[in-house]
Amino acid sequence: MSKKSKVKEMDEELDAKKSVDETELEQAENIDNDTEQDAELSETDKLKEDLAKEKDKFLRLFAEFENYKKRTSKERMELFKTAGQEIMVSLLPVMDDFDRAIKEIAKTEEKELLKGVELIHGKFSETLKNKGLEQVEVKAGDAFDAEVHEAVTQIPAPDESMKGKIIDVIEKGFKLGDRIIRHPKVVVGN
Repeated sequence: MSKKSKVKEMDEELDAKKSVDETELEQAENIDNDTEQDAELSETDKLKEDLAKEKDKFLRLFAEFENYKKRTSKERMELFKTAGQEIMVSLLPVMDDFDRAIKEIAKTEEKELLKGVELIHGKFSETLKNKGLEQVEVKAGDAFDAEVHEAVTQIPAPDESMKGKIIDVIEKGFKLGDRIIRHPKVVVGN
């Protein structure tokens, strides 16, 4: 064999090796590209999943905050409604004294005194009413309700129709807003 043919043969072998190497390199690059694409896809999926988790956390936190705002607002409104409850309760005996004074003065002949006391009583009552105080309306013959009324005593009913009903009101009841701050004291027929 001549040198030329050996060189030619070596060149062919080299070319064959190159083509095998190039094919292997292309395959390796394709594998790397596929791996990179898979990595990019999994990275994208991972980011989407993380975003979804964070969005869920945010929505839950936002809903929790809205509930907190509603709850504190409701509590604040309730506090404003009943803020003066202690003062109102302490003024109720004064209201009772006014009622008793008016009854006693009405028995006398002093109409000017009665008129003056009624005027003061009216202003006092109106002021308390403007602050949210309301009288619990109770009259004889109403059905007794243990949640609203306070039974002081029971007496024999004058007739069958008055059994379990209110015979007399001893002390007026009052409520502040929707809450009863003093239950009316009543006598119930037995």
